[in-house]
Amino acid sequence: MNAREDAEAIFRAAVERVDPEPMVNRAVRIEEGAAGTGSGPDLVVGTELETLRYPLARFDRIFATGMGKASARMAAGLERALGDRLAGGLVAVKEGHVEALEKIRLLEAGHPVPDERSVAAASALLDLGPSLGTVLTERDLVFVLVSGGGSAILCSPAPGLSLEDKAAATKLLLASGATIHEVNCVRKHLSAVKGGRLAAALAPATVVALVLSDVVGDDLDAIASGPTVPDPTSFADALGIVRRYGIEERLSAAVAERLKEGAAGRLADTPKPGDPCFARTRTILVGTNRLALGAAEAEARRRGYDCLVLSSRVTGEAREAALLFLGIGKDIAVSGFPLTRPACLIAGGETTVTLRGKGRGGRNQEMALAFLAALGRAPKDGEGLTFLSAGTDGNDGPTDAAGAFADLKLHRDAEAAGLDASAALAENDSYAFFSAAGGLVKTGPTNTNVCDVQVLLAT
Repeated sequence: MNAREDAEAIFRAAVERVDPEPMVNRAVRIEEGAAGTGSGPDLVVGTELETLRYPLARFDRIFATGMGKASARMAAGLERALGDRLAGGLVAVKEGHVEALEKIRLLEAGHPVPDERSVAAASALLDLGPSLGTVLTERDLVFVLVSGGGSAILCSPAPGLSLEDKAAATKLLLASGATIHEVNCVRKHLSAVKGGRLAAALAPATVVALVLSDVVGDDLDAIASGPTVPDPTSFADALGIVRRYGIEERLSAAVAERLKEGAAGRLADTPKPGDPCFARTRTILVGTNRLALGAAEAEARRRGYDCLVLSSRVTGEAREAALLFLGIGKDIAVSGFPLTRPACLIAGGETTVTLRGKGRGGRNQEMALAFLAALGRAPKDGEGLTFLSAGTDGNDGPTDAAGAFADLKLHRDAEAAGLDASAALAENDSYAFFSAAGGLVKTGPTNTNVCDVQVLLAT
């Protein structure tokens, strides 16, 4: 039994389950209309939880648009499902996260910090009809393919703001330890496309949004900052967030002024539930972290492990979450609780990192490094524990790794090479540490994105 190979195989099974192309292809299909009605074929869109049915006779054309790290792969699935019925489309993706498509054009843009390409992409999608050389009408249906990363990939600064204003605000939020819900709340109130505004821009067409969730709890308004759904948050919420994390004084004057003016009621807020712009818009969730964890569990059991899926909602500081996994692992090793060896504990979610040093890494590498540092300080009962934390999108922070492993062998090898896990953790320098010590997990871009997966093995 090679624990690292097993852990990586279990993680890869999770990623394969949420491959956007087959997921979208399963969710979108053409069926004959009700028998004897003579109504012609229907466009059926749905999952186990919800199904929409549209008589195709209602529409002259079907287009596609969207944004996110997984949206190119989603577009491939849509092209396969619709074939010649798809008239064309325009989808914004993270640079490098592309697919070979026939009818949908891809626009590459910056992530996690937006760039000029992000602004150009947002402009093109907000003006989708002219961007495709036409005018959208009530006889058109537009699929919007939404996945994580869309908040940065699609960037349209609100009036009075520059790209630099938004990029600086995003960097401050990402470094503050704010949750993705909080980050996106602020982004929505600095944007002309997020928080339901894309749905308004696509009127009068019918809109069907297919969403791949990278957000803990699968809140639709938080995924890619909810471009097609009502926004329950307010300017006052956004202002409260920047104050809570102590970054208000570090924002640009234009950003701070906009949040204050909005909170005072002097600016129009994002569209809320009941707004007429959503009357012809429907949203369906097609992929989640929980589905990925289920596939990981099946692979672990296939490999002979007693298995438990702990949660799909792991949040908080990455270095603190690591201690929970280590504690459970030692319980398994000592008492066979809550699992008996060989055991596999699986979890998912999205943690945060508060930057304290000047190193480089991501939340998954930081979690693995924190696990490793704690294991090294107290190795008792740690033999046979192997930990892996990795992002399903294949990119952990601004690095080319998805995540990292941690076990006692790696810690011993690192010490022998003169590497100090605790010192690297203090500098948030997980990538340099694992690059030198070994243990990085590299998948390349997976073109999917449903948060992170943790795998803890006790052998």
